[in-house]
Amino acid sequence: MSEKQNNSPALACAKGIVVFSIVFLIALEGLSGYLLRHHSVTYRRVSRQIDEAVRAGPAKPDEPTQVVMIGNSLFLDGVQVDRLQELTSSKLRIYPIFLEATGYHDWLYGLKRIFRRGARPQVVVVQFEPNGLLSNQIRTEYSLSLFFDAADVFHVGSDLGLDRTSKSSLLVAHWSAFGSMHSVIRTQILRHTIPYFRELFFLILPQRSTTTRPDAEEIARARLKTLRDLSAAHGAKLIMLAPPVPSFEKTLGKLVHVAQEIGVTTLVPIDATMLTEQHYESDLLHLNIAGATLFTSALAGVSDRF
Repeated sequence: MSEKQNNSPALACAKGIVVFSIVFLIALEGLSGYLLRHHSVTYRRVSRQIDEAVRAGPAKPDEPTQVVMIGNSLFLDGVQVDRLQELTSSKLRIYPIFLEATGYHDWLYGLKRIFRRGARPQVVVVQFEPNGLLSNQIRTEYSLSLFFDAADVFHVGSDLGLDRTSKSSLLVAHWSAFGSMHSVIRTQILRHTIPYFRELFFLILPQRSTTTRPDAEEIARARLKTLRDLSAAHGAKLIMLAPPVPSFEKTLGKLVHVAQEIGVTTLVPIDATMLTEQHYESDLLHLNIAGATLFTSALAGVSDRF
């Protein structure tokens, strides 16, 4: 028997493995995309919020001010949007974009994207707290597909000082539903199989630092200017809004001073020291319903500064 004949079964087996792998990957990607679009509450919520925010436009003299509000879970848990809209209906039309675990770069490119799509609000409200503003990370799940265009992925990779391999990984996560969602799928499986997973998750998280790097004010100043100029270029006033986080009170005061120096309006509707543990979730970071009610009322009380 010739060598060619001996290799034929091995070659056929190799081809079969390649074909199976390709079909499997295509099926996996298709299934991930379907689950993302039809069964992810977060993806559907943020997608809807972005589509609605794109419709924000210049208001006529007798119409409410159009406001886009962007932030992470501190806003999602702390701002009762429907109630705030009800309390300020004669003055404001609010378009929230809240995605958990996001920070400065997610918000910056998210705003750029909605501006490119035609959003023209009169006011842009961005979450104002040290961890979010000074973050040097982006959220690879959801954020890369919802907040970033393909070109943005390379730009943010440069902003973060990533190498080519890391940039390529971000691009894969931008285009691939499975590439960006596998960790979310894993988390959902754990959440539905492990009792009290949310409480356990908070317990194993590393403690948030209450100190900042020496150049924090310099970084904050540059980033606030970028957000201010981006908003102004599209006809919007930038407002930084601080949710009440007890561990950030000292640092927050310094950041407020930096913002005021460059002419960025900052709102601190409620002093975190006015709240107790009864107003927070078990992580002592996110407001519970009672805390959110107080914060929302306080925010409505300063809405005349929008």
